[in-house]
Amino acid sequence: MSVEITRVLNNHDIECVAYLARKIWQQHFTPIIGESQVEYMLTNFQSVNAIKTQINNGLEYYLVKVESQPIGYLGLNHDFEQKKIMLSKIYVEYPSQKKGVGQSILNFVENRCIESGFSSVWLTVNKCNEDTIAWYKRRGFVIIDKVKKDIGYGFFMDDYFMEKIISYRI
Repeated sequence: MSVEITRVLNNHDIECVAYLARKIWQQHFTPIIGESQVEYMLTNFQSVNAIKTQINNGLEYYLVKVESQPIGYLGLNHDFEQKKIMLSKIYVEYPSQKKGVGQSILNFVENRCIESGFSSVWLTVNKCNEDTIAWYKRRGFVIIDKVKKDIGYGFFMDDYFMEKIISYRI
């Protein structure tokens, strides 16, 4: 399976990311955080306007495609001071999961980290998202901290911080 990862640079791509977000989040996160929080998150963090704002503030979005069809997306935020990349978002549609797409995305992110001269990739993941936590652990990520943060309207981000140290490949 050939995975293509392209930078989101125009309105069409942003609309595609927002569409994928709605589809993926409703399927995956509704059982974890509930329908009302999913809708809140989509409206405030994964809508077309929210994505445009995030891109304008330096977040890099990428579309993930298989056979030219968008099946997922990711977001990267470079921390030049700490020499780390935050994997802000990584989402793949269910039919494309367990086929190596996620590993292709992580390879892409790790290569970006190395190209930038950075030492690690980190992310946050919901504490109740057990399958995803296990997936990251199998790929070398470790839990380094936890956070419970009020994100508005009575909702909380209740996440683990996970990190993977990147060694330079020769």
